[in-house]
Amino acid sequence: MNAPGVSVTTNTDPASLIAAGRRAIEIEARALTALLPRLDASFARACVICLECKGRVIVTGMGKSGHIAGKLAATLASTGTPSFFMHAAEASHGDIGMITRADVILAISNSGETPEVLLLIPHVSRLGVPLIAVTGNAKSSLARAANAHLDVSVAEEACPLNLATTASTTATLALGDALAVALLEARGFTSQDFARSHPGGALGRKLLLHVADVMRSGDNLPVVSPDALLSQGLMVMSKKGLGMCVVVDGGRMLGVFTDGDLRRALDRQADVHRTTMREVMTAPGKSVRPQVLAAEAAHLMEKHQITALPVTDPDGTLVGAFNVHDLLRAGVL
Repeated sequence: MNAPGVSVTTNTDPASLIAAGRRAIEIEARALTALLPRLDASFARACVICLECKGRVIVTGMGKSGHIAGKLAATLASTGTPSFFMHAAEASHGDIGMITRADVILAISNSGETPEVLLLIPHVSRLGVPLIAVTGNAKSSLARAANAHLDVSVAEEACPLNLATTASTTATLALGDALAVALLEARGFTSQDFARSHPGGALGRKLLLHVADVMRSGDNLPVVSPDALLSQGLMVMSKKGLGMCVVVDGGRMLGVFTDGDLRRALDRQADVHRTTMREVMTAPGKSVRPQVLAAEAAHLMEKHQITALPVTDPDGTLVGAFNVHDLLRAGVL
């Protein structure tokens, strides 16, 4: 809403709006390109400080820099570098007690003169805590006090008034990601490590869930003997709802019987009241071990175009079974 008595002309011309958006992106793209030569010895020093940290990397900032700091702390924490965000204004009201001698402070301030951030310097210095500064001014108070300074200065902001932090926050965000990725690679961080940090996410489910976590067992298994009649096998198959039954002898899996086997049996006019399961089963049939990743089992099912799998131990004893619906419920598919 405009202030009373103030008239503002709004330009809704599509071409002008598109041009403004493109200019903003072009300015920010140039700001990112300008960062590349600044990833130098100071960047490497900042990485080493973080890698040698025995505690946590505490990321702090105010305003827009604070928002970027929060994102960076989350990225670091999820990629193998213990980290959390500390609001610079709250620090001087008690949160400064979160800092221990084992930690590292990563302070973000575009000007390098943010009062709330500068208040941290004496306390950090007394504790002997390493300070990494991310600023747009290499001569600022924060940059001079730092053990490592990362320069995120930009030639201009994307804002046409050159006031709103736009290109500078984009540059800071990108440099923070570069730091996190460099640390990730230095630590040998793997996709399994990432999944352990994201157990509730899709990747976590794919990389952490094993067949044993999704399979059915005990009385829920569709089991028949090899001498059982086909009619009995069909009843078990229908009752258990897995889309198959497993033919076992003394607990050991001999084969499987699926919808495909049923169609083939009917094509050759097999008598369901005279034919045994041994005659119509697929032997030995596909199976997986309980410790196999559920995602790997899903790939196996897709490869062989099957919708259910028995689970056996190394000596062939049936211990479970599952189908695509079990994988869907577990979030693997």
